[in-house]
Amino acid sequence: MQGVTVIRKREAPTNSEMLDDQDPLKAIQKYRDRAQGYDATARRTFALRNRAIGLLELGPGETVLDVACGTGLSLPLLHARVGPAGRVLGVEVSPEMMSQARERVAREGWRNVKLIEAAMEDADLGERFDAVLFNYTHDVLQSPRALRNIFSFARPGARVALAGIKHPPGWLYPLRLYRLLKARPYVTTLRGLERPWALAAGYLNGLAVSPVMLGTNYLAHGRVAASGSGTGA
Repeated sequence: MQGVTVIRKREAPTNSEMLDDQDPLKAIQKYRDRAQGYDATARRTFALRNRAIGLLELGPGETVLDVACGTGLSLPLLHARVGPAGRVLGVEVSPEMMSQARERVAREGWRNVKLIEAAMEDADLGERFDAVLFNYTHDVLQSPRALRNIFSFARPGARVALAGIKHPPGWLYPLRLYRLLKARPYVTTLRGLERPWALAAGYLNGLAVSPVMLGTNYLAHGRVAASGSGTGA
């Protein structure tokens, strides 16, 4: 039975989780050919995207960061929750994905949605936010420098929700092969798949993690620690 694990203290990252940050050029190359059909491939996990956004408990007037926003599929859901008085900030490294996100914003006429085309490590976020969405952002979660940048702009107590891929339990070995096969076209690193949230957990308190889809994916949420180093208390 799949349950919820609450991380009470920071999990020490393994050696493989402390390797160098990702190369943004690799991500740009991967999504150059996949951007056009990305929305269709993302439909199968749209319910999980909805659940993650719900965990943010957004309210009118708040500011939310959409990490690696892709084509902007989450933007309508986020915008609806923060309302016209709120702010939505999306960051994406792929020019082809960002082009579609910009078209989405222009089509809807949103004036309170800001898009930044940059690697998450280097993005000048320029404002504080109340919530952070990591929806299928495995590469970013494995980049210590990207996480430092993100959480340096998060307000203490900001709500954080994560959804993404992970390795299923070892006894489900065939599903592990499936996970690797399905992940390769979309990520630049396969490290950290045992606990993709491990590095982010260092910034959060009370991170609750739930395996979903037979353990091949996960859903997690917590709050940013005031000190910038989570205790899980």
